[in-house]
Order: sequence, then structure tokens, then C-alpha cells
Amino acid sequence: MSVALLQQDTDPFQIISDVLGSPLLRIAGQLLVLLVIVFWLALVYWTYADAQRRGSVSILWGIVAVVFPFVGTLVYLIVRPPEMLSESRERELELAYLERELRTRVVLCPNCRNTVESDFLLCPVCNWELKKSCTNCERPINMEWETCPYCSTDQRSGEKLI
Repeated sequence: MSVALLQQDTDPFQIISDVLGSPLLRIAGQLLVLLVIVFWLALVYWTYADAQRRGSVSILWGIVAVVFPFVGTLVYLIVRPPEMLSESRERELELAYLERELRTRVVLCPNCRNTVESDFLLCPVCNWELKKSCTNCERPINMEWETCPYCSTDQRSGEKLI
């Protein structure tokens, strides 16, 4: 019996060796490596697509993400543009629309360039004549108009046309 006990005690790490050499652990390790590779490729694709949506050089960032796994995507996240290209275009269009709307609503005195209301006859700052009043209804009309659009009165003769 002592010989049988002696032979069993010769390799105390046999259990650890059996566990590490098991096919189940090898398959689990291969699945883990496959998962890491799939995750890395997904990050490469995401980096490329996001760089393209944000107007960056997408090929360059895709190469950086391939050459430097995980770190390339992290660097891209730090230095990427704060807004997407579509958001930037939308903001520029909104600003252009607001500027256009502001230009149409604001009337400036041609003499002193101060803001005046659209129905002012005189500029309150420089007394420049902006409009004239109709001879019949006395509403403000442009200086060039020969007929009042409100009451259809000829401004030279004072007669109604309609």
C-alpha cells in the first residue's frame, strides 16, 4: 500500500494540469478571444462611421482604430468634433434664417443707420423724412409711391382712382 500512496503523491499538480488541459476551458478561452476580436472590429466600424457623420477624416480614424486597438477609439472619442455634420448644417441654416428674418423686420434710417419703426414718417434721431403721409387717409406710404395702396388716392392730384 505504501507504494500506491507514493505513486499518487508524485504529481501534486495533476488536478490543476487536468483542469487547464480540459477542452471546455480551451473552448471558453477561444470564445473569449473571438468576443474581444468582434468587439474590436465593432469599435473600428463605429469609429469610422462616427468620424464620417461628424465630418472628420474617416479613413484616417478607421486606420488609427485598426492599428491601435481600443486606444485608437479612445483617442478619437477625446478629439472628435463636438457636433455631427448634420447638426452643424442645421445650426447654420437656422442662423441664416434668423438673420434673414431679422433683416426683413428691422428698418434702418438711410441717413443715420439707426433703427426705426416701419410706420415712422421721420427718423427720431436725425429727422430724416422716411415716408410721407397719404393726402387722403394720412397713412404712411413710401416716398416713391404715386398712389396710396390703402385708399387708392393719387398723391399728386388728390383724386381717388377707384
